[in-house]
Amino acid sequence: MSNLRYWLWLSALRGVGRTVKLRLLYQLGTPENIYFADEVALAQAGADRKAIDALRSGSSLTEADRILGDCHRLGLRVLTIQDTEYPDRLKSIYDPPLLLYVQGRMPVIDEEVAVAMVGTRDCTPYGILAAETLSHAMARQGALIVSGLARGVDAAAHRGALLAGGLTAAVLGNGHDVIYPAENRRLYEDIAASGVLLSEYPPGTRPEGRNFPVRNRIISGLCLAAVVVEAPFGSGALITAETALEQGRDVFAVPGPITSKASQGANRLIRDGAGVAGESWDVLREYAGRFPHKLRCVRVEPPKVVGYEAREAAAAAAREIPAAPEEKAPDLPPLRLYDSGLTDDQIAILRCLREAGTAQIDDIIEATQIPARRALSALTLLELEEQVRQESGKRFTLAVTLIE
Repeated sequence: MSNLRYWLWLSALRGVGRTVKLRLLYQLGTPENIYFADEVALAQAGADRKAIDALRSGSSLTEADRILGDCHRLGLRVLTIQDTEYPDRLKSIYDPPLLLYVQGRMPVIDEEVAVAMVGTRDCTPYGILAAETLSHAMARQGALIVSGLARGVDAAAHRGALLAGGLTAAVLGNGHDVIYPAENRRLYEDIAASGVLLSEYPPGTRPEGRNFPVRNRIISGLCLAAVVVEAPFGSGALITAETALEQGRDVFAVPGPITSKASQGANRLIRDGAGVAGESWDVLREYAGRFPHKLRCVRVEPPKVVGYEAREAAAAAAREIPAAPEEKAPDLPPLRLYDSGLTDDQIAILRCLREAGTAQIDDIIEATQIPARRALSALTLLELEEQVRQESGKRFTLAVTLIE
């Protein structure tokens, strides 16, 4: 592979469309060859006059060096379309991204039953419930949940997968160092710790409106199927569904009340032939024969559907009301370990916190000898279930009384 600086240069270069960049890459082999090619070679490779002028006037590598420095600072990997880890599914779409900025653990996408779950930002409580419940069940049954980390349906889909201890991938419409929307910061951090964050946009890229329809092709391109939860007419989720169909992906929709504007688009998709996603296996059964080692048809109890937004709002409201003086701290709710359904990692962390009182993540990892990724995932689930809480200084403490 040629020097990464030239990949970053070509990807960030303005004035040359993605399809032209891909054509030049196909004809000339590497971004470095494109950079040093003369006008005759560029024209023979398919560049028009406008593209040639942009290539010649944009030959500075200063921006590429800045991006490379930001990637090192933020701990990002750069995955180019010529890397073996780059998913074949994504490579096969009409206009795949030249590269992806990766934060977290990148699964082998082509070996995963990846399902895109999308919907409107202005969703109803029904949409939140449907997205979180479906994604939770699919993740428990072996699927990888992909969405866009927007507020509403996207956030609920990621939360459901995290609650299940499953894999989730978020495709951003901005740079990794820009948290958008701001209320999803904790969700962003949880996905970075136990899933993967992807973007074709370099660090520093603001969340401009035009970026999001463009990134939707990546969401569907990574997946076997797209599930539309709630989408009024004109919603970006319907654009994703249309893109998924163009890419040869399956499309499902969650039926909703006929009186709800939020469900108009999803109901129309079903009328026009989309599969009905009434439960998780309605979607996953289509792939069980191809991925028998991945999928398992098991009954999954729905999660306690309490989003970060609701919890933070309740905490903010509580802070505004002065607490009455108390003689002693209130008793913590009991948790019986022997029938709690917790994993061995979660139980070990709870016992560690009982002994330590409070502890930072590094102390927990050292005391339990649980690998960092597993420990972070277990702590995330325990915090979501309100069995541990995070205090100042990123220290964790028990929120329950353990009963052996």
